[in-house]
Amino acid sequence: MSVTIKSAREIELMREAGRLLAEVHEELAKFVKPGISTKDIDKYGEKLIRDRGCIPNFLNYNGYPASICVSVNDEVVHGIPNKHRILQDGDIVSLDAGLIYKGYHSDAARTHAVGTISKEAQQLIDVTRQSFFEGIKYAKAGNRLHDISNAIAAYAESFGYGVVRDLVGHGIGTALHEDPQIPNFKQLRRGIKLVPGMTLAIEPMINEGTWEVCWLDDDWTVVSEDGSLSAHYENTVLITDGEPEILTLLK
Repeated sequence: MSVTIKSAREIELMREAGRLLAEVHEELAKFVKPGISTKDIDKYGEKLIRDRGCIPNFLNYNGYPASICVSVNDEVVHGIPNKHRILQDGDIVSLDAGLIYKGYHSDAARTHAVGTISKEAQQLIDVTRQSFFEGIKYAKAGNRLHDISNAIAAYAESFGYGVVRDLVGHGIGTALHEDPQIPNFKQLRRGIKLVPGMTLAIEPMINEGTWEVCWLDDDWTVVSEDGSLSAHYENTVLITDGEPEILTLLK
């Protein structure tokens, strides 16, 4: 495992990459509504990224054909935008996006309500988001990586939800995916020690039902095996000498 520790200059570049991506997500949140296609979201998201002088890091990454991963209802991650997939009132939609600013990556995801959704769907979105914040209580220098994992899992599972095990968070920097891998499910070992300068993409993926998933025939879209709703929440996080800094949230 080779975990990169960022210099002060690199951290400043990643702060800006994160800030710009946070702006993109704020605009995408306003754009989501019934009647638009998942392709509309992708086109708008790519424009938002390029208008900021950045590059969408998902586009053509390992062959992925879009700039924004748009995953609806039981789709966990990596949904491929499609002009024929129209959002309906009551859907939930997860938007996973990233960009490159001066060679440095940021990565973040949000799950949104489409119109009026059920209270059960809203709870899933809320718990998934809060599980991230439960996890980063432990994202401090001197703690261990899997302290984050175990806190996420304990919170989400206390609601009876399934924590996806086939997909994990990751380090991030000059590459979109760097070491270390960051599970969201319970770990027996505590993992590596956290040190200042680490930058991590922490991303709980939580299913309303089973944790088990499967891949569709497009080889990208991951869905819950039982067809239950799934939510996703992610931020790029900097480990500091004190409290963690969330780079992809607007201050």
